[in-house]
Amino acid sequence: MNSKDQLNPEQQRLTSHYNQEANWLKWGPYVSDRQWGTVREDYSSNGEVWDYTTHDSARSKAYRWGEDGIGGFSDDQQNICIGLALWNGKDAILKERLFGLTNGQGNHGEDVKELYYHLDSSPTHSYMKMLYKYPFQAFPYELLLSENAKRSKTESEYELIDTGLFDHDEYGDVFIEYAKNKEEDLLIKYTVFNRSAAPVTLDVIPQIWYRNTWFDGQHGAKPEILNQGNHTLLLRSDPIGDYHCYADGNPKFLFTDNETNNQRLYQSDNVSRYVKDGINEYIVNGNQNAVNPDNLGTKAGIWYHLTIPAGESSTIRIRFSKNKIAQPFNDFEDIFSLRLQETDTFYAVKQADSTNADEKSMQRQAWAGMFWNKQFYSFDVNRWLNGDAGQPAPPKQRRTGRNSHWKHFVANDILSMPDKWEYPWFAAWDLAFHCISFAPLDPDFAKEQLRLMVSANYMHPSGQLPAYEWDFGDVNPPVHAMATWHVYLADKAVKGKGDIDFLVEVFNKLLLNFTWWVNQKDSEGNNIFEGGFLGLDNIGVFNRSQPVPGGGFLEQADGTSWMAMYALNMLQISMELSLHFDVFESMAIKFSEHFLYIAGSISNMGEDAIGLWDEEDGFYYDMLRKPDGSADRLRLRSLVGLIPMFAQIVFDERKWGKLPKLKERLEWFMLQRPDLVQLVSHWTDTKGSDQHLLSLLRGHRMKLLLKRMLDPNEFLSDYGIRSVSKAYCAYPFNYQLDGMDYTVKYIPAESDSGMFGGNSNWRGPMWMPVNYLIIESLKNFQEYYTDDFKVECPTGSGEFLSLKEIAALLSKRLKCIFLKNEAGERPVSGGNPKFNHDPHFKDYILFHEYFNGDNGKGLGASHQTGWTGLIALL
Repeated sequence: MNSKDQLNPEQQRLTSHYNQEANWLKWGPYVSDRQWGTVREDYSSNGEVWDYTTHDSARSKAYRWGEDGIGGFSDDQQNICIGLALWNGKDAILKERLFGLTNGQGNHGEDVKELYYHLDSSPTHSYMKMLYKYPFQAFPYELLLSENAKRSKTESEYELIDTGLFDHDEYGDVFIEYAKNKEEDLLIKYTVFNRSAAPVTLDVIPQIWYRNTWFDGQHGAKPEILNQGNHTLLLRSDPIGDYHCYADGNPKFLFTDNETNNQRLYQSDNVSRYVKDGINEYIVNGNQNAVNPDNLGTKAGIWYHLTIPAGESSTIRIRFSKNKIAQPFNDFEDIFSLRLQETDTFYAVKQADSTNADEKSMQRQAWAGMFWNKQFYSFDVNRWLNGDAGQPAPPKQRRTGRNSHWKHFVANDILSMPDKWEYPWFAAWDLAFHCISFAPLDPDFAKEQLRLMVSANYMHPSGQLPAYEWDFGDVNPPVHAMATWHVYLADKAVKGKGDIDFLVEVFNKLLLNFTWWVNQKDSEGNNIFEGGFLGLDNIGVFNRSQPVPGGGFLEQADGTSWMAMYALNMLQISMELSLHFDVFESMAIKFSEHFLYIAGSISNMGEDAIGLWDEEDGFYYDMLRKPDGSADRLRLRSLVGLIPMFAQIVFDERKWGKLPKLKERLEWFMLQRPDLVQLVSHWTDTKGSDQHLLSLLRGHRMKLLLKRMLDPNEFLSDYGIRSVSKAYCAYPFNYQLDGMDYTVKYIPAESDSGMFGGNSNWRGPMWMPVNYLIIESLKNFQEYYTDDFKVECPTGSGEFLSLKEIAALLSKRLKCIFLKNEAGERPVSGGNPKFNHDPHFKDYILFHEYFNGDNGKGLGASHQTGWTGLIALL
């Protein structure tokens, strides 16, 4: 599109924002769902983050690095936050933040114990909608704790829906909506539906507060919120100026300060007379002295005491603006209607090819979850390690503890979170997949995220990318080059031309990261990579975050395959850049040859060499290299052995013909090392539409892998590809080493192990990101092999399908997790009748972290619309 006139209104806003004409993304859903229990809020000596700042202490403790709330909104530096508090008259505390269990409390690790859904969002957050379900009976905090404590790892988790509180519809549906009139003119609507058969009295308290940045006296004067009369608040702050908050109706304003209640938490004097939990104390406990009678503070509550008739609703309207507005609610509903209409128009373009209403709703909710899971992320590791001016020094153990080698790391950015409750911090390889999901809607945001990961503030001087807050030094699969290429193509499709500057910038930084991998994770210098943890929790025989028992080291089929994929992705990017800058052709040569060396190493090279490919089984396995020089293939059929499929690229004859130096060098290499060349697809051949293919797999090995992958008794589920072969359900894999017996059993659902917090499991369930890569790989192979290449699918069925048809079959099975079946039920809901058939539940979808390998039930984090958001692209 060449003109703004051709863009719909939401696209125009995106264009004006990224052209720096208007800052439409200054305000957004950047408040975390959980700040307590995070590494950056932990100032303990032992690193037990869940115990240092707890849910119980969170209402009284001013956070150091960020804020949390229900359906929160803030500016992009989180100076001012807006969130919702509720009280049913029975709870011991205000419902200000989402409750959940810590690692030690849940029988499957940490887990939010609430019901909420992300329903809609435009890319600029000019319209957003979510739903929070609030019980009218006392929230069962203690019951959720005690019942889950009783349960073993072989039992299911005890969820809020299991308590019976929703059985008789004694709850409220609280819809939270935002609309932007202008960049800094926000309209906020809270609509509470009484789903019960009797009238209900409910306190609804929108809250507005400043993040405490003045605590050390180093960051400017303390801001303030004042009562201006006429149901108006004035917010004054030197860094961001004045704002006005207008409240419809006749609420009562309550004022306190966002300061820690030291008396409650530490039995010491408070810095301020009025503290963070003052509004809670006033409403719940009737403490008249807990709020400031002078009508000022750094935190304000807008208190509505509502009585809602049975089956009816009540609406609260708030307007927050940089400028004064004489009649703030005259055009309120018109603006909301217009923004919703514009959001519908935006998605109508994106969903033009779809006619299935349920599928369109699922896709839109998946994208909504992506946008709602944006968060302001602030963390200065050096300051965190050393402590702040005027504050007590952190324990000395911190200087050599968690993240002590990442002192350069400084973030004050908007980042996509995997799940703002369970994972309210970025994870590097998750984020790469997030960017792929964002790219069709807002490719510029996706590009910004990838730039951040390789920026000087994030990337280690050694070239390592930070894994995640729990341990920046851990290792995730190197998928950023793959994501960069996907985002580049999506951006090109949206705008009609590729962003070469972006591609150059990220490619140059990834050169450092690629070199780090080669230097740090190839201990023998043989192009076989160890990798370690690689994010695939519990996938192998041993805990891969720890040294191999008894010494030796593990040569990993997945680590090596990820690096082969990395080399090909870098080749792909350098080939594209070579069309614009000749200098990059030498980089294309470098990565093409490096890929070939990796291909040689992963296969059986030489008479005495033992590679990772097992011809008899037709599968790739990890190799255990022992201290005595011997080696064992660990013949465990898992996702690890399918990852070699990801190492492939397809490029057309036009591009090949424009790179004569690369072509000449590879032809020379073919003469020098025919042993390597014969292992991979012939790049000199063209098939399909003049396509060339470079891949770890030639046709024979791919068919053997697919025979395993498409076997219902192994990897193929009705809902996607399992992470471990189902064959190990009846006959677990066993391996003995130094007198110890190591066992891996197929587990379709939650983990029965305490490894990695006890809630991570790659020993059976389906995971969206790797399923997505399998589908993308099949599509790429199809481009080259065409319909002439067919494989039996499912294995043993006698039916043969093309790779394109297999990709479509897998896509359909993954979508079936979320879509209604013939019985009107969604497998993701695990057969729960309330979720599947109740009119106030059945159309709302949760996008979980992973899914039961046998029945598709959602497991793990319940709002993991990070990489699970990839379902929107299928």
